[in-house]
Amino acid sequence: MGFIAVLVAAIAGFAVGAAWYISLSKPWLAAAEIPCDESGKPVAEFSPMPFVISGIAMLLVAGMLRHILVMAGIEGVGKSALVGLGIGLFMITPWVAMNYAYANRKRELTLLDGGYSVLGPTVIGLVLGLF
Repeated sequence: MGFIAVLVAAIAGFAVGAAWYISLSKPWLAAAEIPCDESGKPVAEFSPMPFVISGIAMLLVAGMLRHILVMAGIEGVGKSALVGLGIGLFMITPWVAMNYAYANRKRELTLLDGGYSVLGPTVIGLVLGLF
């Protein structure tokens, strides 16, 4: 049952990320300084690799979050979502912000990616709490 929970949570995290970045694609493309054509689409050739890496990353995050929840004896949707929120807000987003500061990336990119860094683990925690 644990593997199914991790898989479903990873898919949910991936889906929320897709919705996040689709709905915020224009400001994200601008903040990431990705060159676009006249229609607003990136000029770079499509590569499936970011999606593969994202899928693997979601599995790793969901698996580790499940491990943390089990080891801490945390059960329930609310508590699990709160742990995911805390991990995103106080671990992942500060790390992203630190790396972006050193890379001199735009503040808007930090906010956009940081938002998903909070939302994604929260949703993963919520889904894991359902199991």
